[in-house]
Amino acid sequence: MRNLDQYNITQAVLARLAQTPDPRLKQIMTSLVQHLHAFAREVRLTEDEWKRGIDFLTATGHTCTDQRQEFILLSDTLGLSMLTVAMNNDKPAGCTEATVFGPFHVEGAPVVEQGADVANGAPGEPCLVRGRVRGLGGEPVAGAEIDVWQADADGLYDVQRPDLPHHQGRAVLHSAEDGGFHFRSVVAEPYPIPDDGPVGEMLRATARHPWRPAHLHFMIKAPGYETLVTHVFRDGDPYLDSDAVFGVRQSLVAQWVRQADGLTTLDFDFVLNPVKKTT
Repeated sequence: MRNLDQYNITQAVLARLAQTPDPRLKQIMTSLVQHLHAFAREVRLTEDEWKRGIDFLTATGHTCTDQRQEFILLSDTLGLSMLTVAMNNDKPAGCTEATVFGPFHVEGAPVVEQGADVANGAPGEPCLVRGRVRGLGGEPVAGAEIDVWQADADGLYDVQRPDLPHHQGRAVLHSAEDGGFHFRSVVAEPYPIPDDGPVGEMLRATARHPWRPAHLHFMIKAPGYETLVTHVFRDGDPYLDSDAVFGVRQSLVAQWVRQADGLTTLDFDFVLNPVKKTT
């Protein structure tokens, strides 16, 4: 097709997609083109703005490393990550809510026993974390894989400290026969997401702060149950209502309690959603 202009180019692009063999890919690409073209028309996108957008995405890609995923950070700060989580994790009442995965999970965290020191030398006030994993019917979930990771008192994850000889603030343990678990760590503190790259530039340009409220990450897997990816947030944190990545859910807010002996404790139970049986 020749003589394309601003009025007929969208239909020309859609026509090129008409023979896409994968129906889901065809649906996604068709909708993407329609929305992109509608966006450009709505804001009357200039060529200079288009170029700046391309430069921004290029810089975002160049910032990505094995330890840092700037595109996930971008998705998080635009609310797209949490929107996707919410749409795909509509659980029955009583189940623990899911939230964003975040860019700092790594495979191969050390497997530890109950009661182990997950902090493994990370700076921060000592903390004891304990709870139970159970199913929606109240049944204990024994042997659940509990993957936990967190930032230290300086607001850094271990992968942000390239000279560390071992993991800190992350581990994998398994629930006991009664579904219980406990481990030692450090008290969670609020921290800013990395803002020295393109995402940080976007936040500053839109007058937004980069802070996340204090939290622990959990990913819990067990046969017969849906995998749960979630956080537990620290009650009273000043950023609970303005989380830079929109991840806070009230049901995930808990109290870190200072005990008489000076040790801080966190108690939190997780309720998993059973996998739907297929007929």
